[in-house]
Amino acid sequence: MVPDCDSRPAACAHPLKFSHHGSCPVASFPPALPVSEQRRQAEITRRTAETAIDCQLSLAGEPGKIATGIPFFDHMLDQIARHGRFGLSLSCNGDLQVDQHHTVEDCGIVLGEAIAAALGDKAGIVRFASAYAPLDEALARSVIDLSGRAGLFFRATFSRQSAGDFELQLVREFFQGFANAAQATVHIDLLEGNNAHHQVEAIFKSFALALADAVAVRDPGGAVPSTKGSL
Repeated sequence: MVPDCDSRPAACAHPLKFSHHGSCPVASFPPALPVSEQRRQAEITRRTAETAIDCQLSLAGEPGKIATGIPFFDHMLDQIARHGRFGLSLSCNGDLQVDQHHTVEDCGIVLGEAIAAALGDKAGIVRFASAYAPLDEALARSVIDLSGRAGLFFRATFSRQSAGDFELQLVREFFQGFANAAQATVHIDLLEGNNAHHQVEAIFKSFALALADAVAVRDPGGAVPSTKGSL
């Protein structure tokens, strides 16, 4: 479940540490700084009865180690890190003896929280982005708005119910968790494909490319990209 409290952090000069106790994240926020002075990093720790997750994210860096206990899912998260050019390390110890759902959904939540924390007040960022990615016969499109409003619009029909031992119905759950926690509007469309592995990987690659563009700094020290003045 997504936490029922909203705790969007301000931009900070040091990686933000986010801890979950019960249903709500707890954090302390340093003073906001212009985008040009931000380190654009975050550390998230999530502990529930279902999962224990540690995540370190830099919006520009080398991919780190990803270990969720689900090899195919690790491979997909690595697509986000490598094609998004993110310094992402993530470890999850989940209740896989039950099923994969809690692990996959909670990793989406934590990644979304990390993106939100690393972006701070979002001043100077691009905000809107879209990308296509092919993988052989498969083709996917992702469109992202870091709007401050959560919404997932996911249109994909996979050719199989699983890839390896990964349940493909959980692809949607991952992106729903991300959209909710990042407070982002995310449209994902699988346009072509007949191989399930290719279909899913094309989705994750297109998402990585769009996310990298959306979080990019367009105007260091610039305004928040909204007529409201905040996101």
